[in-house]
Amino acid sequence: MLYDLSLHMGYSYDAMAHGGRHVIRVLPLSIPGRQRLVAGSITISPTPDERTVFEDFFRQPATSVHVRAPHEKLDIRMQARVMVESPAMTADLSPQLSRLPHELANVWSVDFQSPHHFIGTSPRIGVDAAITAYAKELVKPGMTIREIAFAMCKRIHKDFTYDGEATTVDTTPSEAFKLKRGVCQDFSHIMILALRSLGIPAGYVSGFLRTIPPPGKERLEGADAMHAWVRIWCGDATGYIELDPTNDIVAGSDHIVVGYGRDYSDVAPVIGVLKGYGNQQAKQAVDVIPVQN
Repeated sequence: MLYDLSLHMGYSYDAMAHGGRHVIRVLPLSIPGRQRLVAGSITISPTPDERTVFEDFFRQPATSVHVRAPHEKLDIRMQARVMVESPAMTADLSPQLSRLPHELANVWSVDFQSPHHFIGTSPRIGVDAAITAYAKELVKPGMTIREIAFAMCKRIHKDFTYDGEATTVDTTPSEAFKLKRGVCQDFSHIMILALRSLGIPAGYVSGFLRTIPPPGKERLEGADAMHAWVRIWCGDATGYIELDPTNDIVAGSDHIVVGYGRDYSDVAPVIGVLKGYGNQQAKQAVDVIPVQN
């Protein structure tokens, strides 16, 4: 699938802000065999006094900006054209859970693709006894890693309710688990914590999801969204797969990858600091438009 993407993220402040430093990660990646960024650009208003592009540890481009002058608003706009392919699902060659530690021990690399970065804790993924028990209840003798991942994806989709008002960007997996409500970030964090508690490497994927309006309804401009799902290492023979617990599906040609990380903190679309006081208001609009080719 070929898509044209547009994103607008707008921030308005109660009082003049200045000295803003921000890191922006919103451009889709080019991933061999998965997707290709044909063209893309990011524009920022007011124009930053400093702007640099760098690669993070996971070899993903990020844009760093510094806005010194006082400003009431900050607007970030991204436009891109990207080609996306559906990952092929092959036969299940993943090991049973008892064999996974042996396969992990044979992975000596600690480069950006290493599964060792996606086990244990990370800035937003800790340890939770209730989520660990929830994960262990799911595992049956003889299940492979891929079977466990699919079962976990399905169970979270079934047990949790999507509710955009129930949580915030700072809600922890433990808090969302108790609520049994939340959004894609919450469901992905819960699934990651659950899988890691079993010793299965799992990470966070940030990206875009094309949404399809209900039958008979027109597609609303700006109604698509940034999205999150989960990347799971299923052993040496299978490698990584990507599952979307919010929708209980394999991430396919409607899922456009922006970044991979241990959790949201590695791939947040915008992070930064500024000088000011009062509150801020934020808005976001996304369009994912299929291109006829």
